[in-house]
Amino acid sequence: MENIVFEQIKEYTPCYLLDVYELHRRVRWLKERLPKRVKLCFAMKANSFLISELENLVERFEVCSFGEFQICKGQRIDAKKLVISGVKKEKDEVLAMMDYQSGIFTVESMSQFALLKDCNREIKILLRLTSGNQFGMKEEEIEEILSHQHEYPYLHIVGLEYFSGTQKRKRQIEKELEYLDNYIKKIKKTYDIELEELEYGGGFPICYYEGQEDEEEEFLQCFSDSVVKMEFQGNFILELGRSIVASCGTYITQIKDIKDNQNGNFAIVDGGMHQMVYYGSGLSMRKPMMEVRPYRDEEKKDYNVCGSLCTINDFLVKHLEADLRVGDYLLFKNTGAYSLTEGISLFLSRDLPSIFLYKDNRVIRIRDKVETYVFNTYRKEGE
Repeated sequence: MENIVFEQIKEYTPCYLLDVYELHRRVRWLKERLPKRVKLCFAMKANSFLISELENLVERFEVCSFGEFQICKGQRIDAKKLVISGVKKEKDEVLAMMDYQSGIFTVESMSQFALLKDCNREIKILLRLTSGNQFGMKEEEIEEILSHQHEYPYLHIVGLEYFSGTQKRKRQIEKELEYLDNYIKKIKKTYDIELEELEYGGGFPICYYEGQEDEEEEFLQCFSDSVVKMEFQGNFILELGRSIVASCGTYITQIKDIKDNQNGNFAIVDGGMHQMVYYGSGLSMRKPMMEVRPYRDEEKKDYNVCGSLCTINDFLVKHLEADLRVGDYLLFKNTGAYSLTEGISLFLSRDLPSIFLYKDNRVIRIRDKVETYVFNTYRKEGE
């Protein structure tokens, strides 16, 4: 982070900075390494604050709740770009989204299909094929729908959706794309249906920790080779969240206290684990990519960095070798995905951090601190 940017926001800690230049660079970098026919869909649950910045960079947005839809509507995102997903859908919400002319709806179950059918609207749908978890439908259920599609001509079945998880390995990607290619061929042969589209959740891995092996170039090449091998030549939509936005985010917190207890040296910061979400539970076990400002090395010690929560689990870093002093700042990198929107934000009624955007050579505050005690307060009748 440039020092001129840091100086403008350091007094607002804990806070996040989202670097739009890095976001654009990241999307370009991904597109340069993917086959030309692969289009990007952004899973907005990873960071809903960046959808306006991404609207002209991605083909679609995956929307998994009515709240996320309301964010898109409020930001005037093109309705045709929305893929309305989610394991639970309510009819009144679905009708509201149909009124907005939302682009595509996914079908996660037979009951969801019945719900969409009962709405009696002309819409496009993707049938979600399960990978064995709670999402999507079995092959038999998908084929039941396909075999009777003439009964509901107002529902345009454009293709399949498939997602099995995040932080995948190369071999898993290869196996999944081979399986999907064969299943699409089966549908063509059995039902004479040429599916137009496949939406695939990539779940590409992200490096969060020092010493973690970065295999991204090799991973993307493996994915691209697998796509090129497929007989399916329709639209290929690659859904990504973490992989698009992680690198553009920095979480900044300030050291407020330092003490030497029986079990070591402790630095207490004004943020905490409730405001930082990396994948998995290894945050305190490995050193995340981070920096200390100002940097000095005169009196390095072994520190455990803890947040402000009243819980023994609130560790941000263990065994950090550094020369730390009260008033120093810790900058945690790659926090652009999920840290802002996922986690135990209401625990202990701590404020939600401010969020800043770095764009057009300016620092813009896009959210002030938000007091959370009001959400944890029992309101007596009449008050």
